[in-house]
Amino acid sequence: MRTEDVLAAIATGLWRWDNASGTVTLDGEAARLLGLPAEPVVLPEVAVRSRFHPVDWNEINGIINLAVAEGTLAEARLRIMDVDGRVLRTVRSRSKPLENRAPDGATDYELIGTIQEIAEPQPGTTAAHTPITGDWRRSREAFLLDAGRALAEARSTAEVLRVAASLSMPGFSPDGLAVFGVAGDRLSVIGHHGHDPGDEGPFSDMPLETDYPAAEVVRTGRAIYLATPDDYKRRFPASWPLAQRFDRVSWAFLPLIVAGRTMGAWMAAFKHPASFSPDERSVLTTVARMLAQALQRAGVAESERELTTGLQRSMMPQLGPEIPGMRIAARYVPTGGGLQVGGDWYDMIPLPSGRFALVIGDVQGHDVRAAGLMGQLRIAVRAYASEGHRPDAVLSRASRFLAGLCSSYESGEAGGAGGQDPDFQSPRFATCLYVECDPETGLLEVARAGHPDPAIRMADGTVLMRPTAGGLPLGIVPDTDYPTTRFTLEPGETMMLCTDGLIETGGHDLDTGWARLRAVLESDAHAPEGPAPGAATADAAGPLGTAQLAGPPPGGPHFEPPHLERLADLLVQAVHGPSSHHTTGPLADRREDDIAVVLLCRESADLGRGPAPAHPARPARRTVLTVAQVEPERIAGVRQQVRELLHDWADPDQVDSAVLMVSEMVTNVLTHTDGDALLVAEAVGELGARRLRVEVADGSDELPHKRQPGEMSSSGRGVLLMEMLADTWGVDPRGEGKSIWFELHEQSKTDADPEF
Repeated sequence: MRTEDVLAAIATGLWRWDNASGTVTLDGEAARLLGLPAEPVVLPEVAVRSRFHPVDWNEINGIINLAVAEGTLAEARLRIMDVDGRVLRTVRSRSKPLENRAPDGATDYELIGTIQEIAEPQPGTTAAHTPITGDWRRSREAFLLDAGRALAEARSTAEVLRVAASLSMPGFSPDGLAVFGVAGDRLSVIGHHGHDPGDEGPFSDMPLETDYPAAEVVRTGRAIYLATPDDYKRRFPASWPLAQRFDRVSWAFLPLIVAGRTMGAWMAAFKHPASFSPDERSVLTTVARMLAQALQRAGVAESERELTTGLQRSMMPQLGPEIPGMRIAARYVPTGGGLQVGGDWYDMIPLPSGRFALVIGDVQGHDVRAAGLMGQLRIAVRAYASEGHRPDAVLSRASRFLAGLCSSYESGEAGGAGGQDPDFQSPRFATCLYVECDPETGLLEVARAGHPDPAIRMADGTVLMRPTAGGLPLGIVPDTDYPTTRFTLEPGETMMLCTDGLIETGGHDLDTGWARLRAVLESDAHAPEGPAPGAATADAAGPLGTAQLAGPPPGGPHFEPPHLERLADLLVQAVHGPSSHHTTGPLADRREDDIAVVLLCRESADLGRGPAPAHPARPARRTVLTVAQVEPERIAGVRQQVRELLHDWADPDQVDSAVLMVSEMVTNVLTHTDGDALLVAEAVGELGARRLRVEVADGSDELPHKRQPGEMSSSGRGVLLMEMLADTWGVDPRGEGKSIWFELHEQSKTDADPEF
């Protein structure tokens, strides 16, 4: 009897599926089972595919791919359809995928196997029938979706291993898991679950030539399924004594493959017998692929974090040593991109004169090149400062250095390989603020290159943006002059230097961002004995867009310097904390920026000299400004400075009067003399009863004269304004030049405008 007759007698047909030619060869019985005439035939692939139920066709694709990967038979149940879409019968297919390599190197597969009809159970019988689609398949798909999402969200190797240990597979769940990693020619356990501590000892470090299933999986790249202890003992007799003590009865070892490279192996061990059906192997293989991808991502992320953390630590200096009479705090927060270091930096540089310098800057961009330029520029600024150059000379040399660095880099890129990122070939600039500080006197000499001005928190909590002269950002024009601004940091005052990221993060511009920071700086949340961080609340908008904060805590106001570390944390929290998501600015779609902030506080002279008084006197509020002859536009900044100094003055009309008189005094100096105007404004006393004294000094000996200007006259009203608006005023001659001053005594609006 022929083999074909025997197979036909048991309703089994033969087929040959050639993927390269797109043809399927069927014998007579296979053709009959597919609903075709019972005779041998060669058909196009599409004609045979149309006979399968669409859901089953999608299923068989996955089974064939699994069989190709594992080198096993492909087994599947298939429903045969007629031309009207009705199910004729159910068949079981068993086939062997064979790899065929074309002359051009392309790889195709050929399936050779059998098709056998499955007898359907008769009504009234108890014959079990497993549906092609059903609850198991739906639960499997739900499991794979959950597993994929959980593994995709894992950010470290430890998290990936925890997720893998928590997976509960549909219908069968492993009782022990282990992940093996490859390092060179060694195999080791990098994580396990379901075992006692120390159980991994014999497997922690083994050569890849070891007669152990995980080692063979790594060597061959093919999965190994051991359904019974006898299978394990027969195939791996050398390692069976090590596995026997764990009381498991079934094992699955699967390769962890990423981009064609086997990076390790995954073991799933069962205390209950597992048959490892095609569906179960499909689930295990899919989980192994997702696990390999998750471990690869976690490894890359951990390497990047380690690299960028080391880069950040090497580029961001330690603030020290301690400076008598001064306290310093700093923070650096990278943007939300992949790198943990960008173009922002800060530095503290001891100088040969015994002083020290604070530097803060921001290189354009958020990429690797910005970080590289930042590191080189920081080293250059430190070198120039250590040579003893003045602040203006340090920035001039740094600008020349950056311009030359960018031009040489651009020339190198132009002469190198093509196809480079144009952003890497474009010149870059950097903003910078350089402050030289004398710790004994508090004298600050500031040079600024396109950077935000420093802010000063006075001893009574008032915060002012301190205008300083400045030049172009570094690197734009090689030879640029940077004027120096000098002022004194009084005892109890704190200076804040920051990059624009602290101000503009969250979609804010310079105005709204500064108002947000000013509310934090003026609050009592960072006082040495104040409430816990985050206790400050903004109730309503006040003058200049600032927030009016809750009053001082019980026991009187705090006039001590702030706790700098707490203040630094509060500033960052205001920008990146939960509350920042509810206070986004008008430019919320703008890309976030890196943040660098440095705080410098000059301690009070009487700090630590006995207990504080029960009702401490309010410190004087004082500011000093110089307006040069060549900078008349800075008069507007003077007016703004006076308004900020008097932001909580009781009578707004008095504030307007003070601003008008200051503007008139400074304008007269610039108009009628050849020198600069030096303004000193000071407010002393308790709230509601303060005295404001403003002096404007110049180098001219000519005293102001009272005049009677005509209606069309554009000048001559300065003395008349002083007599009308000031409580007292006068002129004090000096050795060289004179000082014009006026005083205002604070009074409420009711007192200023009594009812008649």
